[in-house]
Amino acid sequence: MTAINQLYPQPLWQWFEQICAIPHPSKFEQALSQHIQDWANAQGLNVVEDKVGNLIIKKPATPGMEDRKVVALQAHIDMVPQKNADKEHDFEKDPIEAYVDGEWVKANGTTLGADNGIGMASALAILGSSDIKHGPLEVLLTIDEEAGMTGAFGLEAGMLDAEILINTDSEQEGEIYMGCAGGVDGQISVPMTWQAPEQDNASYRLTLSGLKGGHSGVNIHLGRGNANKQLARFLFEYADNLALELVNFTGGSLRNAIPREANISFMLPADNVELLEQNIAQFQATIRAELAIADPDMTLTLQAIDSPTKVMSETAQNSLIDLLNACPNGVMRMSDEVEGVTETSLNVGVISTEEEQVQILCLIRSLINSGRDEIEGMLTSLAHLSGAGIEFSGAYPGWKPDNSSPVMEIVRATYNGIYKKDPTIMVIHAGLECGLFKEPYPNMDMVSIGPTIRFPHSPDEMVNITTVGQYWELLLAVLENIPAKS
Repeated sequence: MTAINQLYPQPLWQWFEQICAIPHPSKFEQALSQHIQDWANAQGLNVVEDKVGNLIIKKPATPGMEDRKVVALQAHIDMVPQKNADKEHDFEKDPIEAYVDGEWVKANGTTLGADNGIGMASALAILGSSDIKHGPLEVLLTIDEEAGMTGAFGLEAGMLDAEILINTDSEQEGEIYMGCAGGVDGQISVPMTWQAPEQDNASYRLTLSGLKGGHSGVNIHLGRGNANKQLARFLFEYADNLALELVNFTGGSLRNAIPREANISFMLPADNVELLEQNIAQFQATIRAELAIADPDMTLTLQAIDSPTKVMSETAQNSLIDLLNACPNGVMRMSDEVEGVTETSLNVGVISTEEEQVQILCLIRSLINSGRDEIEGMLTSLAHLSGAGIEFSGAYPGWKPDNSSPVMEIVRATYNGIYKKDPTIMVIHAGLECGLFKEPYPNMDMVSIGPTIRFPHSPDEMVNITTVGQYWELLLAVLENIPAKS
């Protein structure tokens, strides 16, 4: 098997192997951050950790390039922690088991962390190089991008000298990104009341699994199944006829990942168990037929459990089922300005059952503020009709496209010069940090590039080896082509 650290470009892949070896899920980046700081100090580089935990590492220009504009290479330190149900893995302790599979690098049963580990590895490889030409260089590594953009929110004016920022968090070679969606978290709280169950009832857990999941921005337009929504649909169609008494509804793990799995615990009359099994088979066949192309492997698994001591009251259960079934999900509107790009979307990401309420965590994304406001209004109305509470938090701005961006023209011309074809100029329906950087640095010129990464935010995540080399060559050529200061 080919060793990852022997792939081209070797300096980048050697760093990526180190990154995979040190756990760094969102909120738990400190070990990797410290490793990078220790390395930077040993290299004699200027490294600073700011108030929120971002790293800013500065490197002088190579000889003859001192007059060039200062460039910041930017990536985020954290990764999305997602794993298959049968995979034993602790993201806070265990390394990522990356391996080469043909033209791709993948991980064994977990997310790979190519998002944004490849970009981070490229920046660190350039910092450690002695033969790459570049002007004055800064590397900005932010924390907690995947779980709230804490690092980008906390970046202060004056920390960077750069006039140009190259974000490395895009996921398609041959595309240059010049804008992205903003977003906001919505949390719906459905009040819970409980009652004693029927003593002669049978008790089960129904698990819905086998879905592809994926990034709730990049993959939202693919029509994949949402485990939370599908299980809510099952309840809406069959709960009354089966006389189900709900005990628990749990689904998804991250608000920015399309839920791959969900489960419910419940009781029902023993005489209805045979009908339950028939309904499960019927529903599974229906969903597999509906998603035969986009997501064909949904599976429902029934398991007997110990009898609970309480179940949801009829009123609370009906309110929860109706709200979840009615809640919008997926693409809300496609963009009129950028063909083929989602304008506004909603992901019903995480459901958890607590003593006093069931929490439903959603992520709204939109290229325009009015689109985000519209979905906020829809969710608010739905919550009011259901007697539920709702709160919005963590709003972050989109990155407004700038068709006259000088650095975009440099990247476009450089790409054409290398590959003799024009790249595609794109706006991405995902939350790049560039919009937040515009707050403390309103005049900074920004662009986003990266290799081809498939299925980020899911255990199917993979990065194409050839495109990593292409991205590397483009990045080095762009750095060499940065113009002199005005």
